[in-house]
Amino acid sequence: MEELLPITRAQLALRNGEDKDQVWIAFLGNVYDVTSSCLWLKGKHYEHWAGQDLIDELKDAPHTEKVFDKFKIIGILK
Repeated sequence: MEELLPITRAQLALRNGEDKDQVWIAFLGNVYDVTSSCLWLKGKHYEHWAGQDLIDELKDAPHTEKVFDKFKIIGILK
């Protein structure tokens, strides 16, 4: 099993689809790479922005946390 890298909130914030090419989001301590998802083009998914922890955003979403299962976990939020 691949060891997950610690990722700081500052590193996550730079992967917002604008500052760097990568688009990352965090949820429940896991950091996901959503760069290849057409739902996160330019770091935005409806009214939600990449580069942050989405724990408080999920309550407004029309889906459950199972949606994160389709993305690769690349690190642990520190």
